[in-house]
Amino acid sequence: MSADQGGGSKPFDPFEPFRGMRDAYLDAMAKAMVEAVNTEGYAQATGAMLDSSLSVSAPMREAMEKSMLQVLQRLSLPSAQDFATLADRFTNLEMRIDDMDAKLDRIEKQTHAAPSTANDQPVTPPAQDIKAEAERPVIANAASAPKPSIKKASPRKRTSGKGAR
Repeated sequence: MSADQGGGSKPFDPFEPFRGMRDAYLDAMAKAMVEAVNTEGYAQATGAMLDSSLSVSAPMREAMEKSMLQVLQRLSLPSAQDFATLADRFTNLEMRIDDMDAKLDRIEKQTHAAPSTANDQPVTPPAQDIKAEAERPVIANAASAPKPSIKKASPRKRTSGKGAR
């Protein structure tokens, strides 16, 4: 057995010195770039380039938006503005529904609170009803007495206040 094949010795790699030089070069360049980018002069130069490129591209961008709107209209497709308008309308509807829900909750609490206070007080019939009951003949067998008809309340159909659409 040879010494190269035994144990933990690493075989010779001819590219290892090049990798070391590459890593040292990249570290030095990174430090130099960080120092260059963090200067006020670099920020001003970058800002000037950005301003000039945006001012040059603005007319082309506007023309592209106009032509895109025309194409979308001809194809009967919605534009970004149409989606934004719909989003605003849905948001408005959602807020109105939330307001209505809160109002209905308040009404429901009031209606549940009103009968409980009414049940605490004894109910006295008006004076006219007492006279009418006194004049009515007394029936011996209450089971054979005619029962008053009770109408069941049917739910009312909700209509909008704006009329038919």
